[in-house]
This record gives sequence, structure tokens and C-alpha cells, in this order.
Amino acid sequence: MKSLPEYNNPLVYQRADPYCYYHTDGYYYFTASVPQYDLIEIRRAKTLNYLEHADSRIIWKKHFSGRMGSHIWAPELHRIDGAWYIYFAAGDAEEVWNIRPYALVCYDENPMKGRWTECGMIDVGEESFSLDMTTFVHKGQRYNLWAQTTEKVPYSSVYIAKFKNALERESEPMLLTTPEYEWEKRGIWVNEGPAVLIRSGKIFVTYSAANTGANYCMGLLWCDEDSDPMDKSSWHKSEKPVFKTNAENGQFGPGHNSFTTDCGYDVMLYHARAYERIKGDPLHDPNRHARAMVITYDDNGFPVFGEPRPDTWKDE
Repeated sequence: MKSLPEYNNPLVYQRADPYCYYHTDGYYYFTASVPQYDLIEIRRAKTLNYLEHADSRIIWKKHFSGRMGSHIWAPELHRIDGAWYIYFAAGDAEEVWNIRPYALVCYDENPMKGRWTECGMIDVGEESFSLDMTTFVHKGQRYNLWAQTTEKVPYSSVYIAKFKNALERESEPMLLTTPEYEWEKRGIWVNEGPAVLIRSGKIFVTYSAANTGANYCMGLLWCDEDSDPMDKSSWHKSEKPVFKTNAENGQFGPGHNSFTTDCGYDVMLYHARAYERIKGDPLHDPNRHARAMVITYDDNGFPVFGEPRPDTWKDE
């Protein structure tokens, strides 16, 4: 039997909300939130384990004023219709919590060397606090998911909508999940950071819940791949978190994940800290490091996230 890949965790130091895209050129392209929340960086490597030491490029920096002037969060790199797109969230320079989803595009083959341009804000139906956009295609239809706080649902919840292409919404948004269990409400009522994995005849959506300290954890949604993802009744939700703090192994607040592949295996990238106690606001603690874990599946085809292994090194 082929042995499972092992990773030199953390993969990338001080990189929260990690996203990794494995391209046909044999490279892993990685991006994430940087501690200063002020720019977007891409790095690439032939293996996940080499990402920490890989070449990197800053492809965009925040504006000095106005839109896209603060809180540059959770970039995701996607290859869509022959172009590279990065979804990211940003606040205004003067109103830092006016956070909205934006996009960049690069039409060149190599996103490390190509020219990136701004696409502006993405219309999600209601202009309010919104972030963590991701996308997937199923049976020829593109869907985007994101987290949003609205007047009707005044806490961060995950929405889904059909999209015509990378930037244009096609349908009205549908509320997919909102905080309802105790573990989703610790510190702050939050559902955010959706990530999609289509396997075993199902569409799985992971998401992150609670505040960004040790309470941060992951939940799971799923629907049958032959059902309508825009029908709320198609979806099911785990009553318990599927991935959470493991004090014994020294990983606290794991969450905001993405999925990639390695040697034929599905791999989850996520961030976590190596300690529980945080001085001040957890958002200003820089030591959320990107890590990787091979995903296995149970007899019913559901992903098993297992227990995070101890890091190969620790924060002092």
C-alpha cells in the first residue's frame, strides 16, 4: 500500500487562511493572509513541503485611501476560463470594518510573472460585511460561496449563489448555514471560510466557526451531488465540529481551510496556533501558521479529518 504523504508542519510560518492551487504545470500555488493584512503574496513550489522556502511575489498592495485600504484577508487563487483570479476581502482605509469581497485578474500564463489588475467589488446581492469568497463548478454550473452579515441575519453566515462566470452573480443568494450550535457561538457567532470538496457522490462544504482564538473550529455541510445545491432542503449539517483544538498535540484554533491534492490523496490546508493563551485581540496575534493534513474517508464516504499531528517545531 502506498504510504500517506507526510508534511513538515507548519508548511508556511505566519500565514493564516491558507489557499493552495495545484496547476497543470506541476506547481503548487499558495496564497494566504499575511500578518499585517496589507498585501497579497503568491508563492509556488513543486511540493507542499517546500512552500516555506519557495520563491514568492507580492502581486498587489492595499490602497492608501478609500476602498481596499485595510484588512486584506483570505485571498484565494483560482484558474477560471483560462485566466487567474484572486478573490479577497478588504475594508476601507477610513472605515476598516466596511469589509467586502473583491477580485484581481491575471491573463498571463504564469501568475508569478504576469500582470494583475483590479476587477472591483463583487456583487453579492446586498452591500454589507462580507468576506471569504470561494468558487466551484458542478455539472457545468459555477457556484460561489461567501460569508456575510446582513440586516436580516445579523451575524456571519455562509451564502451560496449561481455565478455566470468568475465575477457576475446569476441567482439570488441562498443562506446555507448560520450559527445555531453552542460551538459556533463561542466568543462571536460566526460561520465563515467555506471550502468545497466533491467526493463520494456528495458535495461537502467545510466552514469555520466561533472566534479566532482556541475556540475556532470547523463544521461540515453536505448534499447529494444529484440534488440542487440551491435548494436548502438538499443540505445537511453536522451537529458537532469535525476539526477542533487538540491541546495534547499543541494545535489551537484550527480552521479556515482549503483543499488540494498530493500523490493522489486529498489534502487539507488549514491554520492553527501552537499555543492557547493570546494577549489582546486574536486577530492581531501573527502566529496562525499554515499546516497540511491528508484526508481519508469513512465507509460512508465522509471525509475524516483525524487529529492534527504535533508540529515538527514549536513557537517559542
